[in-house]
Amino acid sequence: MPPELHPPAVSDPVLPVCRQTSILPEKGVAALQNNFFITNLMEVLQRESECSQPESCNVLETASAATSAQPLSCPNHEGKVMEFYCESCETAMCLECTEGEHREHVTVPLRDVLEQHKAALKNQLDAIRNRLPQLTSAIDTVNDISKQLAERKSEAITEISSTFEELERSLHQRKNALITDLENICSTKQKVLQSQLSALLQGKENIQSSCSFTEQALNHGSATEVLLVQKQMGERMGALERHAFPEQPHENGHLQCQVETEGLRRSIQNLGVLLTTSAVGHTSVATGEGLRHAVVGQLTTVTVTTKDKGGELVKTGNAALKAQISGVDGSVLGAEVSDNKNGTYDVGYTLRSEGEFSFSLLLYGQPVRGSPFRLRAVKPCDAPQSPDDVKRRVKSPGGGGGGGHVRQKAVRRPSSMYSTTKKKENPIEDELIYRVGTRGRERGEFSNLQGISTSSNGRIVVADSNNQCIQVFSNDGQFKLRFGVRGRSPGQLQRPTGVTVDMNGDIIVADYDNRWITIFSSDGKFKSKIGAGRLMGPKGVAVDKNGHIIAADNKACCVFIFQSNGKLVTKFGAKGTSDRQFSDKSAPNTPVEQKLSKSGPAFSPHFVAVNNKNEIVVTDFHNHSVKVYNADGEFLFKFGSHGEGNGQFNAPTGVAVDGNGNIIVADWGNSRIQVFDSSGSFLSYINTTADPLYGPQGLALTSDGHVAVADSGNHCFKVYRYLQ
Repeated sequence: MPPELHPPAVSDPVLPVCRQTSILPEKGVAALQNNFFITNLMEVLQRESECSQPESCNVLETASAATSAQPLSCPNHEGKVMEFYCESCETAMCLECTEGEHREHVTVPLRDVLEQHKAALKNQLDAIRNRLPQLTSAIDTVNDISKQLAERKSEAITEISSTFEELERSLHQRKNALITDLENICSTKQKVLQSQLSALLQGKENIQSSCSFTEQALNHGSATEVLLVQKQMGERMGALERHAFPEQPHENGHLQCQVETEGLRRSIQNLGVLLTTSAVGHTSVATGEGLRHAVVGQLTTVTVTTKDKGGELVKTGNAALKAQISGVDGSVLGAEVSDNKNGTYDVGYTLRSEGEFSFSLLLYGQPVRGSPFRLRAVKPCDAPQSPDDVKRRVKSPGGGGGGGHVRQKAVRRPSSMYSTTKKKENPIEDELIYRVGTRGRERGEFSNLQGISTSSNGRIVVADSNNQCIQVFSNDGQFKLRFGVRGRSPGQLQRPTGVTVDMNGDIIVADYDNRWITIFSSDGKFKSKIGAGRLMGPKGVAVDKNGHIIAADNKACCVFIFQSNGKLVTKFGAKGTSDRQFSDKSAPNTPVEQKLSKSGPAFSPHFVAVNNKNEIVVTDFHNHSVKVYNADGEFLFKFGSHGEGNGQFNAPTGVAVDGNGNIIVADWGNSRIQVFDSSGSFLSYINTTADPLYGPQGLALTSDGHVAVADSGNHCFKVYRYLQ
């Protein structure tokens, strides 16, 4: 059989380059030729390392010289010099090798390829050397960055460590207290068990010794001995038989440590914020008549808008802005700076005397453009009347016809926006995607919009309350449809407040003043109305998995559940403050309630949502809480209290639930949006600082996973990126 067709033996190796099978020499693997160039190269490298010589680029030349100084002997044919080169296998060999295993390969004299290979290596060597300056420069750059990083890391660690040391001490104290309690409980239990164990062991020993003695007497004792011990042992064994040993455990082995850390973990994840801003003084501007004119004894305000070095608006707060007013007599008056958290700041001051003043505004110690300003104060009788002195009435979200008004300046946000309480910054970098609308009566304009809903086919539906219509938009904010005719007949709208879209695409509208719910087709055609004669003032509306329509009746302080044909399934709730009740503001004791109490009736259950368990989530406006009920109206739990802290509310309104069961709530009085998990534990805020909300109401999740909110006070709706 020809050699090329000979099947290789299992032990025959495959050449690494040409991948052809090579027959082992008679002496086996050990007889295969060595790569002397590589072995010599390794020896040179080792010598270079031992001598600590940096000229590593001469290694190849040294190895080549070391190899050429001594002829290479063939390992397969003793005494034969390797004078040939196999191009396929890239290896040297002797003449006999060319006639043996390499006879099918192309071989050439070794000296013919030596210079060619040396030239190729020399070119590669030069190319490598040319990269050394680039690498040196790169190394210097990376070292500089690494040094800066290490320095900044050290500074940050020092600051973080000092902040967290007290928390760590508290944790260690609590840890030691738990361990101490654990030791005490375990010791007490062990004493009881050891006492019982001692009694059981003693009883066992007594029984065993009695049994052993009696058996010995029976088996080995004489008749006389048995008679002598029978009475004594009989009485002893009878006593042991009757004795009540403590066989049932006097203690249990239950001892574990249960530490609820989930809420703490979330708090820790949100603990600590890195604050900075790119604002600079020379590009930032101040506006308002208060820069040059003031009325003695009256509060005067100016607005500072911060900008970066390129003149672009800075949309975050926390800049160091100071204001100072100096009189010609050297007197100095301070001014109060309010951070609106959106890059603008309100500066308020009150002058007590007329005359000329210098008004200085410093941002990070540098003057704002135009500062200091020349300011003149005049008496009230000399001050001109301004349109800004006229106050307008702004509706509260109570929805009650003609009632629920709060007297405020049109430009003023809810009072909590100006609270001196330091608020926690949002740890999640969500942001505004877009906003749609201004105040007006045209398409895409709104007047006190309230409810908002979305559909699975990418639509956003808005209840434009004071314009008595419904407007429909695409997920990217493009206007699609507007419908609704003012009136009190079926199919007409008087005050639409809540809106939702069912699984068929029908648009369901809660009409507060008409006291019913109207159902329209997806293109705005009237289909039916339900709840007439039962509802007193429906505010929010939702649809559950069964197709039931759920309405939060604001005036009746209860929740109605209807079938789609209008048949009442059940209702729950009443006026009050208990878990199954909703406040009717009978005893106002918060700023929001006190304001609303002066301007007519306002009631509590506002908006409603349904989670993936078919549970009903209701916002209880005046109880400052969110309550969750099962599908039958049985109370499950509630969360929230009055305040401005994480998880607190100042009159919650809109509510929505995401696919993970997290609950998103519009906090009307605090003008913010909060996110909670399915059990009501606070998770985060949705960042609205770039374009602040003013009394948000309805909430909904769009089909592409964003949050849409009805920004009632700003007469627009906004869509924010939402991180689940």
